[in-house]
Amino acid sequence: MRHATRFRFLILAAGLSVAAAMAAHGQTPVRGPLVVFNAGSLALPFNRLLKAFAAHHPDVVPAQENSGSLEAARKLTELGKIPDVLGVADYGVIPALLVPRHADWYAAFAANAMVLVYTPQSIGAGEINGTNWPDILLRPDVRAGHSDPTLDPNGYRTLMVFQLAERHYRRPGLAAQLDAAIPPRYVRPKEADLTALVQAGELDYAWSYLSIARTSGLRHVDLPKEIDLSDPARTAEYAHARVRLPGASRAAGDSVEFRGEPIVYALTIPKGAPHPAVAEAFVAFVLSAEGRRILGEAGLTPLATPRLGGPGQPPLSLRRLLTTE
Repeated sequence: MRHATRFRFLILAAGLSVAAAMAAHGQTPVRGPLVVFNAGSLALPFNRLLKAFAAHHPDVVPAQENSGSLEAARKLTELGKIPDVLGVADYGVIPALLVPRHADWYAAFAANAMVLVYTPQSIGAGEINGTNWPDILLRPDVRAGHSDPTLDPNGYRTLMVFQLAERHYRRPGLAAQLDAAIPPRYVRPKEADLTALVQAGELDYAWSYLSIARTSGLRHVDLPKEIDLSDPARTAEYAHARVRLPGASRAAGDSVEFRGEPIVYALTIPKGAPHPAVAEAFVAFVLSAEGRRILGEAGLTPLATPRLGGPGQPPLSLRRLLTTE
């Protein structure tokens, strides 16, 4: 009997220790499921974030679904699947596809850059650089791929890079040539799907993000700032690139236009999120110093100050963590 009492005491003490540790970090204990939909390029960062968050909150059961950002948004608009948290590779997906019915605010939290990834075995690997890459990709024996623009921001950003390259290098028709050089069989739902194809030698090059290049070990071409969609000072220049895609409901036949701008990631708690308290705690963790450290170690560039966007307001506990755009 004494042993059972001592065991219960130890369990209680352990629970109090966890609660005390969370309180020391300014966290309120939460419990229950946490369903996160996220962009493919957020697969690794959010996986690490969810593991660290669950370590702080042992009674939380996280579940993660990776897909292209547009595909993730359409899970809400077309399939009625509502996650607790949605993370996208382009903040513009939220106002374009989800506001006002499915969301009314978002937190912009990280930046990235477009790159071209490859291996030492890729054709032209020994000579490709930030100036001659268009000529390498236009060689008839080179196999290059990108993600699907209708499902994934990296796909339509690739088309924007082509348009900006045509303008930057003053080569009329270059964008169409680069686009035509990538056949449909080398297009995948999200940019993360292309990494394995390059590593396996099935592709010579793939359009991707700097964060993925950093964490995958692949070589990459650093593009000029004029075209890599990374420089906030070049926002006006990037806006010359435009891509029109199917809108919130492909069945409805509508469309939405995305303009070139610096790459900014965002997240939101959708309306009707099934576990809002856990979602709120997780978003606060992502925006915290520990969360920002994890994002940086996973290859992303955390924004100096996370920014609030959209017509609505997040929960009160999150407002102090955000600056108004």
